[in-house]
Amino acid sequence: MKTGVWLCTCGGNLAERIDFARLKLELERLPGVAFVKEQAFLCAEEGRHMLEADLLETRPDRVVIAACTPREYEGAFMQVLSRVGINPYFLQVVNIREQVAWVTPDGDAATGKALAQIRGALARVRLHQPLDRKEIDICRDVLVIGAGPAGLKAALTLAEAGRNVCLVEKSPALGGMPVRYEDLFPAMECAPCLLEPVLGEVLHGTHAERVEVMTMAEVVDVAGYYGNFTVQVRQAARHVDVEACIGCAECVAPCPATTPNEFNYALDERKAMAIPFAGALPNAPFLDATACVRARGDDCTLCQAACPVEGAIRFDDMERTVERKVGAIVVAVGAGLYDCRRLPQLGYRSVPDVCTSAEFERMLASNGPLDGELRLRAGNPPESVAIVHCVGSLDGEHRPYCSGVCCQYAFKFNHLIAKKLPGARVYHLYRELSMPGKEAFALYNHARHNPDATFARYRSLAGMSVSGANGGATIEYEDESGERRSIAADMVVLCPAVTGAEGTPKLSRILDAPLDDFGFFEELHGRLDAAQSRIRGIFLAGACQAPMDIAGSISQGMAAAGYILSGLAEGRKLEIEPITASVDEERCSRCHTCARVCPYKAISYPPERNSAVVNALLCHGCGTCVAACPAGAIRGNHFTDGQILAEIEAVLQ
Repeated sequence: MKTGVWLCTCGGNLAERIDFARLKLELERLPGVAFVKEQAFLCAEEGRHMLEADLLETRPDRVVIAACTPREYEGAFMQVLSRVGINPYFLQVVNIREQVAWVTPDGDAATGKALAQIRGALARVRLHQPLDRKEIDICRDVLVIGAGPAGLKAALTLAEAGRNVCLVEKSPALGGMPVRYEDLFPAMECAPCLLEPVLGEVLHGTHAERVEVMTMAEVVDVAGYYGNFTVQVRQAARHVDVEACIGCAECVAPCPATTPNEFNYALDERKAMAIPFAGALPNAPFLDATACVRARGDDCTLCQAACPVEGAIRFDDMERTVERKVGAIVVAVGAGLYDCRRLPQLGYRSVPDVCTSAEFERMLASNGPLDGELRLRAGNPPESVAIVHCVGSLDGEHRPYCSGVCCQYAFKFNHLIAKKLPGARVYHLYRELSMPGKEAFALYNHARHNPDATFARYRSLAGMSVSGANGGATIEYEDESGERRSIAADMVVLCPAVTGAEGTPKLSRILDAPLDDFGFFEELHGRLDAAQSRIRGIFLAGACQAPMDIAGSISQGMAAAGYILSGLAEGRKLEIEPITASVDEERCSRCHTCARVCPYKAISYPPERNSAVVNALLCHGCGTCVAACPAGAIRGNHFTDGQILAEIEAVLQ
């Protein structure tokens, strides 16, 4: 077996530390080395052409290249080997720039270090086995879970590119949280108006036939891998035919049953037959079978009798489970809010007129429980409102991170209170203020320059309490210096930390996509690959991955769509990287150790097999399972024990 060695001098920059003449002489004496060649810039186009010509002429069995970090150019060198008909995995790259010349000032030491590393590479590369990338057919359809801004934008982008999309939403209406709001920071835009064009395109636009909308639905099972997922979706009975319904709402008024209205956070009640809120899309009601008097055995048909469209209301509608084949999944389930009941000293649910920011949003909305007129429980408008920032945020006992959006909507509240109730006092109790970006300062400045607004910085939530007093509330807190202070206000608005959405842990288990320490879906890399989960083929969009505003959510929805369009392109097959783990069936005892430690959920235990099975599409070749297997039954392709030990022994000679 003959091995060719190429040394890159990096244009002479490495020669200041490494004696290439001595290095070449020493390498040529080693057994199995057919030749050693130098090149000034092996990474440059001219250098790669020279390498290709040399390979065609010399036809070595193995190739070692000593240059800079393999992260930069190993892929390019492998392409050169492929072009000349040499298996690209017969290559070993040694980093003599960052790991030798740049960190070893003594010339003799640097030369010896480079020699040792190349000697190790030579010993290792002799044991390399030919590996081949395989290609499989893929499904180009996509599942999007969640129909908020991120999910809608991802679905529409994919549909416009010719993809079929299954859009799954657990509620009866599309749009997520923002459609419940009336105004959005920072420009005070109408939220339903902002999203209406996207909603219209998804439901009735040019590409609507490519988007299958499933409301009142949830994903219950996912099997398969990137390019070939099989998904089970359970859709609850709506009891209203959305295609036949004309949205007249004539069926709602006669309904005799009522239940707390979850769309208004139980601030009022709705009928069992209801439209979620004014302007909700699809423009069709739904029947809550658990609240309907028919659930008690009453033969009530008042809603059906009032409906002008025959067959639009279907009491015989049943829950169904459907199967969809998709190539990729976009998770866009949004976020939730920290439960303020975990901070009982703040008076939530115990002191009247203490509410959360989400409840306050619905109070302010014209289609909300108060018709947009801000009132206390007693019916009169508040003369003062205290807004408590950072409720649960920046607190090691609750959530250590800053949610990023709370300050901005708190200043939006300040603006709306001043507009609806001129002269009303507004108190901002904050721990820190966050105003990122080029527009957020506008609402902050409006609040700061409002003579009716007061800003007070508190030390910690542990030192704050809210108690009822004289029909209002008294907020006691410690200021920055530790001095006790108090504020009296008619209404208190708590701005909770943004958390993972309700149901996120369950969906995480179904998808095998892990959550981070804070309860959000964990991205592949927080800065480089924030739109990809740790499971190949499952992408993240919006606040399911981190606290995020609408602009960021929509951008991430577009990013997820871009990944899918590039990875599952028309006419392309899916290429499987061969550097994966493989299992020796005879040695495997099915102890499940490997599956527990695998960070990519690539290992399963099919009942028909006597051993663990590695899914090559999901495996990233990290070697965690190889190290953890107590029986030594798992082998890491291209990183076998023999290859690694041979490299170590040669380096230590």
